[in-house]
Amino acid sequence: MGSFKSADEFREVMDRTLELMSADPDMGPKLREADTPQRWEFPDVDLVVNIAPRENGDSEHNLTWEWSDDVAWKPVVEMRMSTEVANRYFQGKENIAMAVARRHIRPAGDYKAALALVPVTKPVFPKYRHMVEADYPHLVVTK
Repeated sequence: MGSFKSADEFREVMDRTLELMSADPDMGPKLREADTPQRWEFPDVDLVVNIAPRENGDSEHNLTWEWSDDVAWKPVVEMRMSTEVANRYFQGKENIAMAVARRHIRPAGDYKAALALVPVTKPVFPKYRHMVEADYPHLVVTK
């Protein structure tokens, strides 16, 4: 359990996850205010997503993201991980510090800025779990 069926499914799930974070009335504005552009690379599916605070954001749209390196911003932090690690993280089953120590996540740039976002993003865990339980049960991680 816990494996994506395809790169397209992974991208679909991540788009929904990023939208959950962006639109959350508490999490979204905090992520926008943190002003920490990020680049996440998923080599197992050959995808990269760049995420940044949305300029002129509103209460429903606090982040912007592009599945490309051709973006108008430079990431402050970069994270390289497998889709399996990302899925485990968003279900609250992967500790960032331990994943970095075990080299399951390879950060670059301002790692402290990334760690500062961890408590801000924790409210997405139950929302993500609910989404995968309802729509992608094959992604549910039990351990």
